[in-house]
Amino acid sequence: MRGTGIPLAATLALAFAAPALAETVDITVGHQSMCTDTYTAGIVVKELGLLEKNLPTDGRYKDVAYHVTWNDYASGGPITNEMLAGKLNIGVMGDYPLIVNGAKFQATESLRTLYVAGTGYNLKGSGNAIVVPAASDVYSLADLNGKSVSTPVGSAAWGMLLKALQDQRMPVTSVALKNQAPPVGAANIAAGKIDAHADFCPWSEIMEYRGTGRKIYDGSETGVPYLHGVVVREDFAEKYPEVVVAFIKAVYQAGQWIDADPLRATEMMEKWTGVEKEVLYIYFSRGGHLTLDPTIKPQWVDTLKFDHSVLARENLVPPLDFDSWVTDRYIREAYAELGLDYAAARARVVDPATANAGLPNEIWHARDGILTYPTLKEFLKAAAGYQATGAKLNATYVYDRETGLKLFGKTAFYVARPDGDFAAFLRRDEAQRYAAGTGGKVVTFPEAVASLAS
Repeated sequence: MRGTGIPLAATLALAFAAPALAETVDITVGHQSMCTDTYTAGIVVKELGLLEKNLPTDGRYKDVAYHVTWNDYASGGPITNEMLAGKLNIGVMGDYPLIVNGAKFQATESLRTLYVAGTGYNLKGSGNAIVVPAASDVYSLADLNGKSVSTPVGSAAWGMLLKALQDQRMPVTSVALKNQAPPVGAANIAAGKIDAHADFCPWSEIMEYRGTGRKIYDGSETGVPYLHGVVVREDFAEKYPEVVVAFIKAVYQAGQWIDADPLRATEMMEKWTGVEKEVLYIYFSRGGHLTLDPTIKPQWVDTLKFDHSVLARENLVPPLDFDSWVTDRYIREAYAELGLDYAAARARVVDPATANAGLPNEIWHARDGILTYPTLKEFLKAAAGYQATGAKLNATYVYDRETGLKLFGKTAFYVARPDGDFAAFLRRDEAQRYAAGTGGKVVTFPEAVASLAS
């Protein structure tokens, strides 16, 4: 990680002592309104005006006019291209696009970016996934040998797909890889025009929720955390360090706004993005996939280094000097100005397996809101009762026994145990192993519900 040299606080103090600037500062941000893990540095900051609330207006910025522009992209790759072209100062993207961004800039003679903050993470790696059409007979990565698989090339999902194939000792040539943007891939899954589609958050959940697709591989199977973050052009950061600090403060505040009332937040974000609130809830609710945390943890740097090695193995990325690319100068200053303990926040890591233990299963009733049930048997019995009366249910949520990850109730695999209760699983093979070991039976959500209908 880049050393601090002169402390940023001292640099900022000198900057504010300098003569006031009589200029317009153009702040151009590339974000992704269809990528949930970027929301706290993108759509939420934009719609709540959080950046403008934090921008400096005194000292040398007393006479500055700000012109903030938000450009929306389908994935991270195009953001890097626009940053290279000088059309964006700040980019928000996932882990693999981040390292491609840093490496591509370092491959030029003079242009550089800095990795200045995260947005959030899933320690298990969930968020990316490989989805097949709902009626497909494909249930494993091995089943895709010789079949067509699409992904947004250059995205976090692309990196996950490469890692998954490497783990299975399947060369990239074992599948017919196609480059498809998320909406195109999702449409092709719905129409049965592609055998599988690998995509990033929340596209797999969108397909699951709409009933068009089914996960056969979750990013958690890679065993690598799933991260998103913020990169800034170095020339912009050096000229306007106070603006970078303001942006990171806005990122933190966006996360606080979501955590304060996740249900309200998901309803608002649905209006801003068009993504169904029931899908967003699986990410942003208590026990959801996403831990909102902008700190740069040492293990995240190690994760990004590992991700770089995955791409390097396929000769898909230039070298990247992490020591000069990663810097915590700006986020440390942002936390100091907010009166927060950065060291304590950086040390805190949320593991869904322990953090979600004991959380209740949920039914989102169209009229009554979120209803909770401590056991799966109670949850399934309630679902059966609502089904019998014709009540409208927006969605149901359970937790994977193996990882603690939150799942849609209707897509989980269940094991009916001899004691009359149930266990829920993300992956069918894990449900089958558990059933074999306990004398239980693997059942679908409709079958589990029907077994408890009175």
